[in-house]
Amino acid sequence: MPAPTSPPAFGRSERAALTRALDRYLAHRPGDLSVSVREVTTGLDFTYNGNLRTATASIVKVDIVIALLLRAQREERALTASERALAEKAIKVSDNSAASALWNEIGGAAGLASANRRLGLRHTDPGPGGAWGATTTSAADQVRLLAALTSDRSTLHASGRRYLRHLMADVTPEQAWGVSAAAGDGAEVALKNGWLPREVHGGRWTVNSIGLVRDAGRLFLVAAVSERDPALEKGIAAVEHACASVVAALARAVSSDRASQR
Repeated sequence: MPAPTSPPAFGRSERAALTRALDRYLAHRPGDLSVSVREVTTGLDFTYNGNLRTATASIVKVDIVIALLLRAQREERALTASERALAEKAIKVSDNSAASALWNEIGGAAGLASANRRLGLRHTDPGPGGAWGATTTSAADQVRLLAALTSDRSTLHASGRRYLRHLMADVTPEQAWGVSAAAGDGAEVALKNGWLPREVHGGRWTVNSIGLVRDAGRLFLVAAVSERDPALEKGIAAVEHACASVVAALARAVSSDRASQR
């Protein structure tokens, strides 16, 4: 007779409770938000409001640099000094001119779409012309993008994964909000944020954050996207609350599973 199995530490009831908690927090806030998190070792994941598609704003700069690295990899060469300088500016200080130069170098929308097919993205549509910030995406797709920076099965070679993670771990301090709210003391964080007031939404803000949180032996891939926030600060607060809430819930579940296996 098989031994009885323990109920999952993050099953249907726990997922429903987390969804209700996020619903309550966001109920009286304007705009819309989606968050997706995966714990790499266990594969445990959670996505809230997964149908939302927003403009990427500057989080697409990670995707652009991955496309650049894949192109260099295909050509069997390292990045040039100029490419490295542009990538550093685009990620560490979110320089738009650097991103535009790299966008042109990868072949614009067509080049990004080609890279994203290789990366297995499903909901990311490149912006038209030079409008890379108008690329649309989902939180779950951004977690898939982050997996390309952490998985040994990634189409991106290990050296490229390390390089981009290093840039994301060294963003300028004033841009280190968002995903970092989910990190405990001593945790390692690598992230990229995007923020943009959109004319199509009457000047309301799109506020996004993606990144990696390594904490107490666990690695979380975290992505939150939002739109129609009345102010940048309110959008940041909502994104940080969502990231911290979901990572905390998954961390508790992983810890419970580990304890039950002892």
